[in-house]
Amino acid sequence: MRPLTLLILLCLHVEAQTPPHEYFIKGNAADAKPAKTSGGLFLAGGGGHVMAGWKWFIECAGGGDIVVLSASGTDFYQGFVMDTIGGADSVETIKFNDGSAARDPRVLEIIAKADGIFLSGGKQTRYLEWWKSTPVADALNAHIRAGKPIGGSSAGLAVLGEHYYASMNGSVTSKTALPDPFYRMVDLGTGFIRAPLLDGVLMDTHFSQRERLGRLLVFLARITNDLKPQRLAGIGVDEGTALCVEPDGTGRVFTEKNGCAWLAQPTQPPKTVEAGKPLVFEHVKVTAIGPESELHLPKLEVTRPVSTRYVSASGGQLHYDPTPP
Repeated sequence: MRPLTLLILLCLHVEAQTPPHEYFIKGNAADAKPAKTSGGLFLAGGGGHVMAGWKWFIECAGGGDIVVLSASGTDFYQGFVMDTIGGADSVETIKFNDGSAARDPRVLEIIAKADGIFLSGGKQTRYLEWWKSTPVADALNAHIRAGKPIGGSSAGLAVLGEHYYASMNGSVTSKTALPDPFYRMVDLGTGFIRAPLLDGVLMDTHFSQRERLGRLLVFLARITNDLKPQRLAGIGVDEGTALCVEPDGTGRVFTEKNGCAWLAQPTQPPKTVEAGKPLVFEHVKVTAIGPESELHLPKLEVTRPVSTRYVSASGGQLHYDPTPP
């Protein structure tokens, strides 16, 4: 047999051996059935694991069974949650290797019994391609309706809002989005996860570290232009930082890297949202939410903010307004 033919056969064999999903568990395999859960939102910006946020999330899950859903990576959360954080009855990780696992009865059973669900980082494109409009999406939304907590980090956070950045064509930057809000990498979607507290909200991640305010304004401008929603805001979360939201919509920030969450609110419609032309979007209110702040998500209000400024986009760049509008 020729070496090239042998190599092809070996590659086909390895691919054939990859299961649709992989399963890991640490802790008690029996169903925990905690007396009470609380339907909070654990919104982590990526670039670090926020221990205080995880403790809050486990408390919301009643110390029960945490299920981590992933499309990449390893069983990291088994040891991190059970050995470093503590307080959970078990941690189960389901790593999806292709979309067929979204219809696996065993996968759906594990999700249905979860007391808390966390979507790990990686590529949100896989979550959207493999889960949207499938029984997994139905199970996630049923979990939320049942008053159980859900969370996500990085890519897992990016898909939790009513609106989301899909990143199907690669990750867009502020530098490339502001000169053309219809640039091919600006691909947006809606109708995946239905967390009522995030109605009208788009989440963004690694926010300050990757200078994503400009692209967030582009996302908000496109949503305003394309969908004309009644309610719209963007929330960016810094690395090593988590915004934890109680069922009543009260949110607070935990951070291990002096980070913030950022609330971006349009005060007026954008003036220019056209293909091939720089975005013109004036007087967007940007509020920094720190550990001493409190977010009132239903009203999109912040008490004790770190700062409040207004920013405008024109000429392919951002400009901070010298005085409030």
